[in-house]
Amino acid sequence: MSRRPESERSDWTDLDLLTREEAHGRLLAEIADTDVRLAALGESDAAERELLQSRLRALREAAEDLIDRPKKD
Repeated sequence: MSRRPESERSDWTDLDLLTREEAHGRLLAEIADTDVRLAALGESDAAERELLQSRLRALREAAEDLIDRPKKD
């Protein structure tokens, strides 16, 4: 364990950094889980449906941002 304050420690020493591909894969898994939860909701669960739909949009946006895209000139 490092004796340096947390603010001075390097992220590299924690060895828990994700690659973009790993993060993208985890996001895709979370998207699939959220899709299943959303499909299981009944009509009376409108508030939860809205929250899950919002979460799904955010997850898809984050996953899209991790995909390498060609740079536009």
